[in-house]
Amino acid sequence: MTAAEFIVSCLEAEDVEYVFGIPGEENIKLIRAVHASKKIRFILARHEQGASFMADIYGRLTGKAGVCTATLGPGAINLLLGTADAQTDSSPLVAISAQVGMDRIYKESHQIVDLVAMFKPVTKWADTISTTQAIPEMVRKAFHFAQTERPGASYLAIPQDIEGSIMPAGLKPLAIPKQAKSRPEKSSIQEAAKLLRAAKCPVLLVGHGVVRGEHSAVLRQFAERHQIPVATSFMAKGAISDKSPLSMGVIGFMRHDYENFAFDEADLILSVGYELQEFAPSRVNPEGDKKIIHVNTFDTDVDAHYNVSLNVVSDIGYALQDLSAELGEQTLSGLRDSIKIRALLEEELDKGRQDGSFPPTPQRLVTAIRDAMGEKDIVLADTGAIKMWMARLYPTYEPLTCLISNGLSTMSFALPGALGAALAKPERKVLAVMGDGSFLMNSQEIETAVREKIDLKVFVWVDGSYGLIKWKMDIEEGAHDSVDFGNPDFVKYAESLGAKGYQISQAKDLLPSLQTALAEPGVSIIACPVDYSQNMKLVKKLGELTISL
Repeated sequence: MTAAEFIVSCLEAEDVEYVFGIPGEENIKLIRAVHASKKIRFILARHEQGASFMADIYGRLTGKAGVCTATLGPGAINLLLGTADAQTDSSPLVAISAQVGMDRIYKESHQIVDLVAMFKPVTKWADTISTTQAIPEMVRKAFHFAQTERPGASYLAIPQDIEGSIMPAGLKPLAIPKQAKSRPEKSSIQEAAKLLRAAKCPVLLVGHGVVRGEHSAVLRQFAERHQIPVATSFMAKGAISDKSPLSMGVIGFMRHDYENFAFDEADLILSVGYELQEFAPSRVNPEGDKKIIHVNTFDTDVDAHYNVSLNVVSDIGYALQDLSAELGEQTLSGLRDSIKIRALLEEELDKGRQDGSFPPTPQRLVTAIRDAMGEKDIVLADTGAIKMWMARLYPTYEPLTCLISNGLSTMSFALPGALGAALAKPERKVLAVMGDGSFLMNSQEIETAVREKIDLKVFVWVDGSYGLIKWKMDIEEGAHDSVDFGNPDFVKYAESLGAKGYQISQAKDLLPSLQTALAEPGVSIIACPVDYSQNMKLVKKLGELTISL
């Protein structure tokens, strides 16, 4: 057995179902070994960046590390963006690339780049396999680091001569150990309950760790039992259903949004599963004066605006169960913080749903998407103005059904990510929602979906501009420049790649076209112009808004 074949047997032992990537001269043997596997399907991407985003989102939805692979040098460098996105969004991913042979790895030579040094800042662990004897341990270590809390990315470089080496006899893949969950210390739970009882206006801030760890059910039970209003980060949308009267929506918009008023009034923040990179804590605790109870599987970084009063480091589910038991039937702050905030969100959505103007407003587009999708269907909201509108307004009822890149906030993850989502959750409809700027960055993966017979649906909001940057320029500079561009005929472009294309030319066609595209098999691209004049109108409204809670 060659080292390449043995590595594939290790991937099989890790229950890998898909490897996303592109072959090159130096990883031919690994690609051939994956192709020969009866357990793993190789998905040939059109760009290594697309492969990395496929693995990124597959990992986020399954909890199992998505695997992407490339050749050395430029191929490996192209894997970097999705790898960094997975790391900053705490999604499990293992990136594997070729490297030059050991006979020239130490000197200047053709296509050599210090890949380990490049990947180390954006992974939990990165290394080069320099001997065949180390392969079982190094593959297991890569998956262990990627998948255990706090999850993220790992990277392995395989020198070309190692890849083709014959394995020593007697080596086999290592078994996956079971992970025990830790319970919180009783004294920590008692102190947390004491702080909550003393608080006059506590607010519950929910982060990605809740949905990632499958703690949404116990979180909802806790909130309902103790009647505490809940706001989530962008990445934790759906941790509490937006149908709940306790849900206040999301924290994360670039201006003082409706939910911020609850944090203005709060004297204590119960932070559960929140990670600092999700949203700057200075936006919810600008004076650094609020008490904070931090509940997560790991300690938090130091931040002047997130100076915690109490750390409860344990399994999140156990912590919430134990804290609820300690509080008994005590109600913490009732519904007063959420009623007016929910009313403002619902008013904005209702106005959007009833608006028949064309081009449609962002609010109208959000409501059309919601009306076309089932409660468990998956939307990927790409980075840009779309992200702000979808994160703020898209009603979300189940965890991991509205996916956003928020640690790195990278553009163009949604289209290739939707391929990973469709493979991870084939029983659900999946829709990538993108601006025209991000769409064309990775649109070549449409051909991947067509060729691999993967259902892919993409809804493009068309404004011929990098809309979020235009928005920011208008806010900060009072004008904009260097943000506008031209576009192809989206229908013809989709058809040229073997997909179906829909161009929305009147408001009444919006919802029926979405429903048709989502119901049909295969790959469908829907393009619709958007009226982004609403961007500055929203900023003006929020700037003038006052809420008495």
